[in-house]
Amino acid sequence: MRVVVTGGAGFLGSRVVEQLRSRGDEPFVVRRSEYDLTRREDAERLFTDTRPELVFHLAAEVGGIGANRANPGRYWYANLMMGAHMLELCRAHGVEKLVIAGTVCAYPKFTPVPFNEDDLWNGYPEETNAPYGVAKKTLLVGAQAYREQYGTNAIFLLPANLYGPRDNFHLTNAHVIPDLIRKMVDSSDEVVLWGDGSPTREFLYVDDCAEGLVLAAERYDGPEPVNLGTGQEISIRELAELIAELTDFGGEIVWDTSMPNGQPRRRLDVTRAERLFGFRARTSLREGLTETIEWYRASVPLTR
Repeated sequence: MRVVVTGGAGFLGSRVVEQLRSRGDEPFVVRRSEYDLTRREDAERLFTDTRPELVFHLAAEVGGIGANRANPGRYWYANLMMGAHMLELCRAHGVEKLVIAGTVCAYPKFTPVPFNEDDLWNGYPEETNAPYGVAKKTLLVGAQAYREQYGTNAIFLLPANLYGPRDNFHLTNAHVIPDLIRKMVDSSDEVVLWGDGSPTREFLYVDDCAEGLVLAAERYDGPEPVNLGTGQEISIRELAELIAELTDFGGEIVWDTSMPNGQPRRRLDVTRAERLFGFRARTSLREGLTETIEWYRASVPLTR
């Protein structure tokens, strides 16, 4: 089968590529240096070059709270345009199936816990990542509209916050887990963290997410969005303490309460994914964090 994976060289996309290869496929990996999917002409060239039958749309511009606050316009535009081009060109080229990765950031700021897919439209997303979340949620509308009008088989998955080896450990735009690991491995003094530590998050190991996406591509053909997660939450304060334990960090954790907390709570209802295509996350948070810390220590130069 001719398979295209946008963002296939990235954190999540590379894991999906690995799983597809283990099943005997040889997917085409889309890199931004070769195809800027925010540009219609580049997106059209991709479809002409590859003639795909199955597309995983995983390319995204994304970061933590700081990066979202610094790039709201770019994150809205880039994510919206890439997804719109994928939908339209899958329609035009008769692609058999399109798998779109959404985001937990699409949920309303105050969503009943656990987040059920039916609550997706019952409010506005948390302000610091709303442009990104709204852009992604718009792609769900597009997928359902294209299915209704054109018969396009586009499915939409909502992964929890991802983490794992090969994550982005950048100084200014990393998500919370790689940011905490970098700070605690590279410092023996103190680390300063945003907010008060009270918000909760659900974290999904990246290999588990890749498995969920591939299972959905194989087994799910419906119009409704589907959560991918563990169904478990942890407060940011507890997460920081756990990573401090696993990294042997002996310094002080300082909470900067002048900075935003982000969404108060996140925990997904994951029953739909298990019911519809048999997905259940297998990696515990402690196990996944240990793997991620070991990878960081072995692979990333220390900056002490």
